[in-house]
Amino acid sequence: SIAAAGGSVHVRMPDLRVVTATLPAAQVANIAARIDVLTVTPNRATARTASTLEAMTGTLTPGVRSNSNQTGYTGLDGSGIGIAVLDSGVMRAHEAFNTAGGVTRVMRNVDVIKTTLANWTTGANGTSSPQPGSAALATYENSIVADAKTTQDPHGHGTHVASIAAGRPATYSFSSDLTGIAPNAKVYDVKVLDANGVGTMSDALEGIQWAIYHAKEYNIRVMNLSLAAASTDSWQTDPLCAAVRSASAAGITVVVAAGNFGKNSLGQENYGTISAPGNDPTVITVGSSNSKDSVSRGDDTVNLFSSRGPTRGAWVDVLGARHVDNLIKPDLVAPGNALVGAAATKAGTSSLTWNNLASTYFSQLVTSTGLPQIYGETQMELSGTSIAAPVVSGTVALMLQQNPSLTPPLIKAMLQYSAQPIAGASLLQQGAGLINVHGAVALAKALRTDIASAIDAGTLTAGANLLAAGMSLPAASSTINGTSFNWSRVAFLGGSVVVSGDALFSKFQPIYDPRFVWANGVVRKRVPMYWSGTGIAANTFVQSFSEVSIPAGQVLMTAGVVNGDSLLGTSSWLGKTGIFTPTATISGWFAAGSGVVLSTGIVMSEGIVMSEGIVMSEGIVMSEGIVMSEGIVMSEGIVMSEGLVMSEGLVLSEGVVLSEGVVMREP
Repeated sequence: SIAAAGGSVHVRMPDLRVVTATLPAAQVANIAARIDVLTVTPNRATARTASTLEAMTGTLTPGVRSNSNQTGYTGLDGSGIGIAVLDSGVMRAHEAFNTAGGVTRVMRNVDVIKTTLANWTTGANGTSSPQPGSAALATYENSIVADAKTTQDPHGHGTHVASIAAGRPATYSFSSDLTGIAPNAKVYDVKVLDANGVGTMSDALEGIQWAIYHAKEYNIRVMNLSLAAASTDSWQTDPLCAAVRSASAAGITVVVAAGNFGKNSLGQENYGTISAPGNDPTVITVGSSNSKDSVSRGDDTVNLFSSRGPTRGAWVDVLGARHVDNLIKPDLVAPGNALVGAAATKAGTSSLTWNNLASTYFSQLVTSTGLPQIYGETQMELSGTSIAAPVVSGTVALMLQQNPSLTPPLIKAMLQYSAQPIAGASLLQQGAGLINVHGAVALAKALRTDIASAIDAGTLTAGANLLAAGMSLPAASSTINGTSFNWSRVAFLGGSVVVSGDALFSKFQPIYDPRFVWANGVVRKRVPMYWSGTGIAANTFVQSFSEVSIPAGQVLMTAGVVNGDSLLGTSSWLGKTGIFTPTATISGWFAAGSGVVLSTGIVMSEGIVMSEGIVMSEGIVMSEGIVMSEGIVMSEGIVMSEGLVMSEGLVLSEGVVLSEGVVMREP
């Protein structure tokens, strides 16, 4: 039909049920109106979202890593877990990615932007991924291989991101310990951004599909997306959101930067600025906190540049009415201010050829580190939610090393529940709070180690015991750097339902099945189909995905879960209620036993979920998505440092203020 309309198909991505095509402008509406076309989306640009780290995150605590220094460490390190970094590339030759024996942990470098017209299918009318072992697969893989390139990250962003998640300290040249969160995890470099840190949605989709296809083969359990695209689409129709849901359904925990649009040019706060695919309910969307150059967590704040929720994507019904998603995001925050990490250079020469970021902002990013710059050990510092996201990706690797059976939605709930609320910050600013590696790993230890396999086998029923034999849930508190604090005890389910209670982890909640997604009253189930046949490893290579209907009576949450929506009430910025409620306040309510303990759980009724969480008050107008440079290109720029922000004001629309509401800029 595209060809008949005078267009052409450039890339087929059947695993994601997406094609990249060129159409005459006059034919776009006709193609979009077809019953077999869900949505037509422009090929938007994507871009970067732009050890002390171990100490400030709770990684250096008993049960995680008991000690760590420049030459070694003891404890969890992400061994065996693969992290796919979809970014501007990763410098394989950098010592940050070596093992203790000096062997690189960058297992693959692939560059999907070099094959704009590469076809991922077996023929012009292909409807599935290439068959394992086929000539079509070999041709495609050969077209994207970048393992031996001398300049694998010309922009510099991806190498830095990868080192925050999985870097090791330099050999002996530096006085500082620059260990990342999971310093023995395997890194899979999927280059989707160019030398300027930009790419297209099609590139990102192709990279996601590559990671999904190889996930079981390489044990890619985590995907880091420190990039974003401008989108006013609902999570239900946005192609990037659909792609990350597929990754989650395949068992990959997807971690996404929230975006750096939390303030305008006047330094005022800007709500409703979460980027795609951070607006999808299945991903872990990460905002940025400021550690104030100390390992103490008591003075941490949420960076004003960090994008705020709620999500503002929308869909239009048959009558032309817009329905805005309004999901609570971000999910949590992590350190993302002036973090030092690996700086990419050209490989194979001691004469340093710097990446574009470092060469353009040398004094701000390189000189500012105060470190000697030696080939293979070069370092720079960056800030942004892009740098906060890999902190969470590394944490997920540690959790999976401890308990490989955890599923993506269960991991997100554990990270949120164990987070530490930052004083004064609301759900829309920090989500559940500041990442707590100690608490997340403690929860991982307490749970049984066959969860994912039991879900796949259909033997884990709603309310079944999730605790490992002889284990009980840990106390909901942690001590980091000598200071004790209570966990948030907060998690978001259904996109906007605020929940708590021991039952979240002592009992199996069906929504922890990674194939489920629930938000805005919608429940879907996305099921991966795997290639089979002679010589093909069973349940290894995803062939395609299917959407199946959810029958009435499907349990989503069980009895015993505590629902806190009635505590929050209607959302008011002035009153600090609803989604503007400080997370610490909600945490205190749950700790005191407040909230409604569900007696029957939440069950599908006639295909609709009746409990939809927080109610937005009339008159609250949020930003309708992020529109940059004519709505096509989105670039976060380089956030040098948050520093002190004197104005914490609200972004107003031409000075108009609605009573008991928030007025945001409409694009």
